[in-house]
Amino acid sequence: MRIALLSTSDTDLLSARASGADYGWANPSRSDLAALVASAEGADLVVVRLLGSPQQYDAELAALRGAGRPLVVLGGELTPSAELMEASTVPVGIAAEAHRYLAEGGPRNLAQLHRFLSDTVLLTGEGFEPPEVIPAWGLVERDAAAGDRARVGVLFYRAHQASGNTAFVHALCDAMDATGTAVGVPIFAGSLRAAPDELFDALGDLDALVVTVLAAGGSTPAAASAGGDDETWDVERIAALDIPVLQGLCLTSSRAEWEASDDGVTPLDYANQVAIPEFDGRISTAPFSFKELDDEGLPSYVADPERCARVAGLAANYARLRRVPNGEKRLALMLSAYPTKHSRVGNAVGLDTPVSAVRLLRRLAEQGYDLGGENEVTRILAMSDDTEAGDALIHALIAAGGQDEEWLTSAQLTDAHVRISAADYAAWTADLPNDLREAMVEAWGPAPGRLFVNDSDEIVLATLQAGNVVLLIQPPRGFGENPVAIYHDPELAPSHHYLAAYRWVGAPAGNGGWGRMPSCISASTARWSGCPERTQRCPRPARPTRRSAACR
Repeated sequence: MRIALLSTSDTDLLSARASGADYGWANPSRSDLAALVASAEGADLVVVRLLGSPQQYDAELAALRGAGRPLVVLGGELTPSAELMEASTVPVGIAAEAHRYLAEGGPRNLAQLHRFLSDTVLLTGEGFEPPEVIPAWGLVERDAAAGDRARVGVLFYRAHQASGNTAFVHALCDAMDATGTAVGVPIFAGSLRAAPDELFDALGDLDALVVTVLAAGGSTPAAASAGGDDETWDVERIAALDIPVLQGLCLTSSRAEWEASDDGVTPLDYANQVAIPEFDGRISTAPFSFKELDDEGLPSYVADPERCARVAGLAANYARLRRVPNGEKRLALMLSAYPTKHSRVGNAVGLDTPVSAVRLLRRLAEQGYDLGGENEVTRILAMSDDTEAGDALIHALIAAGGQDEEWLTSAQLTDAHVRISAADYAAWTADLPNDLREAMVEAWGPAPGRLFVNDSDEIVLATLQAGNVVLLIQPPRGFGENPVAIYHDPELAPSHHYLAAYRWVGAPAGNGGWGRMPSCISASTARWSGCPERTQRCPRPARPTRRSAACR
């Protein structure tokens, strides 16, 4: 007997194929009405599993009933949907039991689901076994990397584990191992929203966590907004882990679609994997896997090696930071300036960035970060009035260079605290792809360019240094008659000055940079930085597989 499985859950379809039972399959979100009806007419029974309400699928359900086959309608969540089951043409008890098989998932349960429905609906007398319960969460065994390494968890859906769609997880864990400083620990779970305490106990033993599942705080972030109920979004257990939690992006588009798109990620992926996870306090990284269709039209997540290395490198560095004493960490606090005018330093709509920076610096000092002895920054922090201290901090940055072309003086270029030599810049950018390098030369001329360069051909940065902390103004994306337009031009390559600033922050102090990797972290007040690593867009010359090349 042939059963048509029409599910919006691709892991259901993968498990059905792996079960060896006589299934036909299709995903309603990728199939038109005619294709769904054809699948139903070619089967003896139809199982439909959907996300949403039956009203959203009135036309599809009516057409499938018209095919004259027994119809089982189920919800796509772990909790059964009585409303959807009532749309079935089989008894509700049979639909409820069918939901149990799919909720547990995996090839074995799909094989038994086929036997169950064949026996109870089509009366074949095959016999069947009850659903096999799959653990709500678990650690996946893999060969451990040698040495005393930081442990970085990779959390993924239990449904992927059950269906065998786990190659993307192991690829990221392998990339973690390849850093030489961390080991990847794959962990599956049904969800973080109602996860058992035992799972969070296990997560607490990690040094960092890369998450690929939906946000844990709740399903209605809009309720936790102005005028709403902030308590509807509860991240207490995530916060209690006290480890860096990063969001690894597993896009629902193919890699080819992503590479060809100027937007990078789709609005749905951006909402689910960038914007909403921020409510959990997760740190955004980069897309590292893509949904690819095989010859039978079934999708699986396929990892990109270079993007895996990027995400793994970020996670490994965050994990290692936990093992570095605060007094030895080197930090960079970068203030936005959009456009790059003295009056716009630290600009953030509705926020008092200067005062926030002052309070952040004071808190860092309280927690043991090294801000040095007597210096300009510590004198500002000693001021009693926060507003005056914030103003003084901004004026000190302006005096250090400010990066406003209209007011920049020769003395500031000559006497700047940070001057990047041509040799250092060449060494730090030796890994640039040729197409990006050529685009930079076309837009800004040969290195070091003309922007904030002194008579010695040194690239100059406006900075304030206090012990192991440096404050600097985000470099402009470029210069010209319309600097505002330049900030929003996705085709424009970054300037030499822009790239040099970020490479200086990350380069080891012994090699002329600021960082002592990996114990260097940075913070920015800029929500849209123009950095080639940003999630949504990158300058076209830095094609997506090499997005990190300019600022790795």
